[in-house]
Amino acid sequence: MRDIDLAFRTMFAELAQQTLDAQWQSDFPLEGRFVTVPVKGKDYFYFDVPTPEGKDKRSYVGPAADPVIAARVRRHREIKGNIKERRRLVSTLLRSGGMSAPDRFAGDVTQALAHAGFFRLRGFLVGSVAYGCYSGILGVRLPRTAMQTGDADLAMDFAISQEVDDSLPPILDILHGVDPSFRAVPHQADKARVTAFVNKTNYRVEFLTSNRGSDEYMGKPSPMPALGGASAENLRFLDFLIYEPLRTVLLHREGVSVNVPAPERYSVHKLIVASRRPTDALGRAKRDKDLLQAATLFEAMIQTRQGDLLADAYQEAWDRGASWQEGLAAGIALMPDQGKETLAGALGVEVSDLGKR
Repeated sequence: MRDIDLAFRTMFAELAQQTLDAQWQSDFPLEGRFVTVPVKGKDYFYFDVPTPEGKDKRSYVGPAADPVIAARVRRHREIKGNIKERRRLVSTLLRSGGMSAPDRFAGDVTQALAHAGFFRLRGFLVGSVAYGCYSGILGVRLPRTAMQTGDADLAMDFAISQEVDDSLPPILDILHGVDPSFRAVPHQADKARVTAFVNKTNYRVEFLTSNRGSDEYMGKPSPMPALGGASAENLRFLDFLIYEPLRTVLLHREGVSVNVPAPERYSVHKLIVASRRPTDALGRAKRDKDLLQAATLFEAMIQTRQGDLLADAYQEAWDRGASWQEGLAAGIALMPDQGKETLAGALGVEVSDLGKR
């Protein structure tokens, strides 16, 4: 696995900053003002923009205790954007830097959601589109075969969706701006709720959330007030994946500022997900991709001297109890030998001891 030159890694970091600045500028125009609002004993920043009706339109910004957000609020009027420069940086990173772009359609869907405020409302990319960002984050060239996807998986924490007092426009309206053939797919367990949308080529956009601590929610859609009328599929283990995400940039057009899981959490989570795939042809194909992504990220983290982060994430998942241990052990059993050896090296154990402790 080849390292990406330091100059390009620096360029990627600069693009991520510029793209976040541009998204911030779009989300919070100069004619508005930031206000602090107490919610359940904690302070949060919101942004008020005057309307012709005389009533401010209020948008969620983030926790006032977050030093990064607080600093951005203070320097709001200093932020500048340069779309041509960002396009130049994206082009250079793709053509000369060895980094990867999503397929154009997936990029357009992600960009439309970003412009509508999905990532401002603490949404996450969690599928293969997110995986494509790790090349720039880790500074290595990841194989493109592990990036191929026919869908977009997005997640949002249930509690955040309930508490932010803000919402996206209707999801279907956002997606129609990309492709008018998108349609809502009623959930099997509750036909009145929608967690997924598909277009005429069967490209699927699905919203996920973490299971709320009880099996009674499994298989049922959760109402998500921040998702513009959409609901989200409850998934076990998702809370582990989306804890302490990273803000980065998707290399599409002029760059898209997105939230993705930390790579060590993504790779460990993929072990568990792989073990729970159906055994039909589609399930096996997805399982193989899960394992390839996990093994590739294991190798990348060892190569970039971040094996300690991988070991910590694995141990955290293992310590969560029997169902987590069963999922990890089953995923490890499915992995190719090289992936097992890399993970064992990060954990400091013999391959024969993997999945046992």
